[in-house]
Amino acid sequence: QLKRKRIKSMDQTELCYLTADEAISKFKAKKLSPVELIDAVIDRTEHVETEINAFTYTFFEQAREAAKIAEKKYASNEETGELEGLPIGVKDESGIIGQPLSKGSLIYKDYIAEDTSPVNQRVIDAGAIVHARTATPEFSCAGFTWSRLWGVTRNPWNTEFTSGGSSGGSSASLAAGTSTICTGSDIGGSIRIPASTCGLVGYKPPYGRNPEEAIFNLDFYCHTGPLARSVKDAIRLQNVMCGPSPRDIATLRPKLTLPYKYNPIKNWKIAYSPNLGCFEVDAEVEKNTLESLEIFKSLGATVEEVDLGWGSETLDAGLAYLGHIFGAAMQDELEQHGEKLTTYAKAFAEESLNSTPRDFLGSLDVAYKMYETLGPILERYNVLICPTTAIPAVPAEFDPTKDNLEINNKEVNKMLGWCMTTPFNTMSRCPVLTVPSGRASNGVPTGIQIVGRTYCDEDVFQAGLAYEIAASGWYDTESKRPNL
Repeated sequence: QLKRKRIKSMDQTELCYLTADEAISKFKAKKLSPVELIDAVIDRTEHVETEINAFTYTFFEQAREAAKIAEKKYASNEETGELEGLPIGVKDESGIIGQPLSKGSLIYKDYIAEDTSPVNQRVIDAGAIVHARTATPEFSCAGFTWSRLWGVTRNPWNTEFTSGGSSGGSSASLAAGTSTICTGSDIGGSIRIPASTCGLVGYKPPYGRNPEEAIFNLDFYCHTGPLARSVKDAIRLQNVMCGPSPRDIATLRPKLTLPYKYNPIKNWKIAYSPNLGCFEVDAEVEKNTLESLEIFKSLGATVEEVDLGWGSETLDAGLAYLGHIFGAAMQDELEQHGEKLTTYAKAFAEESLNSTPRDFLGSLDVAYKMYETLGPILERYNVLICPTTAIPAVPAEFDPTKDNLEINNKEVNKMLGWCMTTPFNTMSRCPVLTVPSGRASNGVPTGIQIVGRTYCDEDVFQAGLAYEIAASGWYDTESKRPNL
């Protein structure tokens, strides 16, 4: 019989919104058991999942057994992993051997993974409990999350709107309290978009920091990274994910371990761009961004608006690159199973048929020119801040092949014209941390991106943690959570 002090006053919902940092501390102090936490998360899932639809597959019985093993480790003071006993939602995009892996597609509805991805293996080795796989749009090729196989994933803050994409199941789960931490991936904003729409912290590390699966490990737009409800939790998961891998030639040596504590940002110089020179931005997003900048000023930083010199070619180049590489990767599915594809995946794959090597080369030329202005700015300033998305979110069932998208009464690109994230996939060596900036009148959260100098990961976390502390956190009280 394990003897421990129970937290009698903490109800199930409070357990579900513990940060990873808090949960690990309570496990070690024997004030909470991993079994209690996983039971609370499972109960919460059974209560809200029909409304949110964050998960594709669940593994509750296996999770309970894993929690019992973690409980014994903590009870006997054995060595435990960085994520020991934490319920983690893993994006249904990368494999865990023996588990189903759908990639959000009817084509893969019966597929069982034959391998475990490097990042997923690290998460498991660190003691995390994979209780569920989180929903994605088909082949993770959209900034919203719905598919013919799994239906629509909705935003816990307002179910009429998307939870973002492509890591939309991960963001919905975290906001709804059905996971403690989650994995994500980002090729055009797929970590940062859902982090913003759901009021979370999301991190796109610089290219090569975290291992990726072939062949997209060689695509410099592509990044795996963490989603969390706090900056410290993002640090914890990022430290597990990162480091060189013998399975990924692009991974960097040596491993970078981020600290949990940083010096104040007093006297920092922060550059601010309201629209990156090429996006229409909603008034509520702009208002929340400016209010966030006031918090940075209160911490002793100076904030100056800058002109990046970027224009519409910035997004055009990103879309051209994604079409040439990402779209080409979907050609076999288009040719062999076109009738099973979603409208948006089919359209994306079909449009990529027109991509040429010249288009690809042109996207690289634009990337060079973009950094010609961004690089010198980042030398003069500690970080650059801008909104994460140009509107809070699109509707949950938004279909870019059928629906129009306007911002400020101006038509924008239907796929990514509302996402201010893709330029920093183009600038892929820059670390980018997304943190909440507030909520819009429809209840949907908004976010800001903190962009650092190339490979200066610590800078964005130093700024993000200082901001989070000054803003008094995100999910620690009932009033800061969705009403589910």
